[in-house]
Parts: sequence; structure tokens; C-alpha cells
Amino acid sequence: MKLYLIAGEASGDARGAEVMRSLVPLAAARGVNVEFHGAGGPEMRALAPAIENWSGEAVVGLWDVLKKYPYFRGKFKAMLREMIALKPDAVILIDYPGFNLRMAKALKRLDPALRVIYYISPQVWAWNRGRIPQMARTLDLMLCIFPFEKELYEKSGLKTVFVGHPMLDSLAPKKGAQPRQELLVGLFPGSRQKEVARIFPVMLGAAEAMRASRPELRFEAAAATDALAETMRKMSGNFPLTVRLGGSHELMNQAAVGMVASGTATLEATFFEMPFVLVYRVAPLTWMIGKRLVRIPFLGISNILAGREIIPEFLQNAATPVALAGALLGMLADPQKRMEQQVNFKQVIADLGSGGASIRAAEAVLAETGNTGVL
Repeated sequence: MKLYLIAGEASGDARGAEVMRSLVPLAAARGVNVEFHGAGGPEMRALAPAIENWSGEAVVGLWDVLKKYPYFRGKFKAMLREMIALKPDAVILIDYPGFNLRMAKALKRLDPALRVIYYISPQVWAWNRGRIPQMARTLDLMLCIFPFEKELYEKSGLKTVFVGHPMLDSLAPKKGAQPRQELLVGLFPGSRQKEVARIFPVMLGAAEAMRASRPELRFEAAAATDALAETMRKMSGNFPLTVRLGGSHELMNQAAVGMVASGTATLEATFFEMPFVLVYRVAPLTWMIGKRLVRIPFLGISNILAGREIIPEFLQNAATPVALAGALLGMLADPQKRMEQQVNFKQVIADLGSGGASIRAAEAVLAETGNTGVL
């Protein structure tokens, strides 16, 4: 059985690799050998050399997309040519909606019988629910990770399986039971260069304001790569800040409070029950367009899942050092407030299921590919 997978950034690469690892033994138990092709990142490529590593090309915001449009257009056409030659039994599109939803549409034009599966539902429920009926026409199966998504997609006739959140399996072994360090503040400015460039100076300013008020506080930041770690060290200058390379989950286990850039880390911090505030800043044009498109009351997924603001959100111009420092100092001074937030975190995580997402996703893929078409 030949499967073609497309994942566009680091988080999608990790999810794709998890499903690949689950698929191989499940398929073998049914006497099926699986071949993996496509494009992803280093984790997927380590499992299948036929998968190209292109995850370093991920972009954030409208301006970045426009600048790299010729590159993505070329990759899009090259992947279509590759699939025409390969004739896969199914295509698995992992997150990355700006690219992958267009790919699904193009694939169905080429061959309506080809099985097109989407893993990690695009958050169209936040910015364009009108796209859901179109997705129902171009996708054969949606594998969603949030419980409320299943009913939403099935209303449009799209076959949907709630597999649970893959984070539960990957993070469970990392959750510690040690007490938090009451004087430690964690900074999590994101995993991309432009995120860090926009968000880290605000976080650093907040740290400086907090230290002016409470000199005994310690500050540590998590950097996703060597390059980002070096950038953050240079930006922090003489301020006494420790920058960890990796180690974000360990820091989330240890910090008394933290400030977290909106994104995957928001749900990770929720899982580790670190009291925190959410920070979000993008280019002004991206913000202006996003405000018109987004139709949800909160940005943070934990707040969306809770149905109320359990995590204070500081967005765009409201994300100032003074505002962040004030919120975090208030949390440090009020153990009851932190405890209430942690209780809410437990409920959010409980609602995501009990683990085993990649296995359920793999089982759904095998069930869906029982009767496939080819390009």
C-alpha cells in the first residue's frame, strides 16, 4: 500500500511520524506492507527516505506567504506530478491548511476516486466556516483532535473520526510531580524566527519590569533551535536571563508562572498545568485582516475548549511589558488564582480523551483505504 503524506511544519512532521510508526505494525498484522512517500520534516524522513524534508520553509502571516508564493507554487505542482506518477492508494494531508486544502481540491479534480484524508483539522471553525461544505466535497475522511469538531464537520456530510489529541501521548512521560520553583518565571516566545522577533522583546520588557518590583525572581526562556537561542541571548543583553535550548517542557514543569506565545505551546502549558498568560503579536497587516476573519471570542485553544477565558490573553497592542508584568505579578501574589487556573487546565485536558490518537488515526486510515481509487 502506497501512502503519500504532506506535512508543512515541525508540529505536522511530529504528528505524521507518529501515525507512520503506528501504521506499520497495524498494516503488517493484516499482511499489508506500507510504502511512505511525500513531504514533511526530519522525523518523517527518518522513517522513510522517500519523504522530502521541507518543514524549514514554514511561514507565518500574509506577508511571508506572499514573499514565498513562487516557491510554494513550484512545490505544489511538483507534488502533483509525483503523485500522478506514483498512483498512491491514499493521500494524507497533515495540518498546514493554506497549502493542503488547495492540494485536496486539486487532487479531487484529477481523480474523484482517490482517497484524500486530512489529519489535524484546519481551524476553519475559527476563521471561515463557509469552507466546510467545500471541504466535504474534496475530502473523504477528516481525523480531528478536538471533540467539538466531529459534529461540526459531520453536519456538512464529511465523514469524521475524533481520534483524540496526540499531545497526550507525547507529553505524558514528561510530566513531573516535583513542586514548582516559586521564584522562577518562564518565557516561551515561539519556535519561529519572526515570532521571536516580535514577541520576545515584549516578554523581556515584562521580565525587566517584574524584576524591578521583585529582584529575587529568576527568569528562563526556552529556545527551539540553536539560532533562536543565540538570537534571544543577544536580545537579552545584560539582563540576567537563562536561555534553554529545547527544554520547554521541563521549564513548563518547573516555572511558577509563565508567558506563552499563542500556538502549540499554549496547549502544552495547559497540559503541564503551568499558570500563564497568552501573548500574541503579528505584523499589523496580518492583524488587521485576521480581526475581520476570525469569528471566535478567544484566540487560545485552551480558552476555546473551556468556553471562557481561563488564560488571560494579551493580543497585539494590548501585549505590552507593563500589562504582562502586572498580570504575572498578580498571579505570583495570589496562590488561589493560580490553583483555580490549574483546576481549569485539568478539565480541558480531560476533555481531549485518554491517549492513543496516532493508533486510532492509523486504524481509520487503514479502514478508509480498503477500497481506493488511483490517479
